[in-house]
Amino acid sequence: MTGSEAPRRSDATRAAILEAAKERFAADGYERATVRAIARDAGIDPSMVMRYYGSKEGLFAAVIDVELDFPDLSAIDPDRLGVVLVTHFLELWERDTVLRTLLRVGVTNESGSDRLRQVFGTQLVPAARAFVPDPADAERRAALVASQVLGMALVRYVLKFGPAADMSRDDVVAWLAPTVQRYITAEAP
Repeated sequence: MTGSEAPRRSDATRAAILEAAKERFAADGYERATVRAIARDAGIDPSMVMRYYGSKEGLFAAVIDVELDFPDLSAIDPDRLGVVLVTHFLELWERDTVLRTLLRVGVTNESGSDRLRQVFGTQLVPAARAFVPDPADAERRAALVASQVLGMALVRYVLKFGPAADMSRDDVVAWLAPTVQRYITAEAP
């Protein structure tokens, strides 16, 4: 074996573990997913999961790599921020099962809650500072925006409540965007 073979095998093993963990966490949630089941799905010994990630929490943190990928909000008409943000979040929820997994786990597990708070603090709050009238109020306004988009994601994509799950994307935007817009641009009460 050459020196270049070991890293490739290591990379392939890590990739297999991460893929199996994504699927297992999405299907079973954090609490019911086990290192043993993830290892079985990846076709490896459970000790390899522990070797690479240290614990189930370490593996979960590696799997839940969330990037909100906001568009350049400074280029958006301030009167359209609600529409742009709601549309953006719906696209994220629809294409990224990791976000749905994080939400599902975040409401039942402290590691998931911690990760949601990290995403909020490192991505949503800084984005809010760029477009709210008073950047000192960005955290509160970002929390209000999060309440709307996380609430809709929970009832639409996780719990799949019929009325929310069955609405067209245009209808969801039409209902949520004015509220999100108000949270962003209205004067504080």
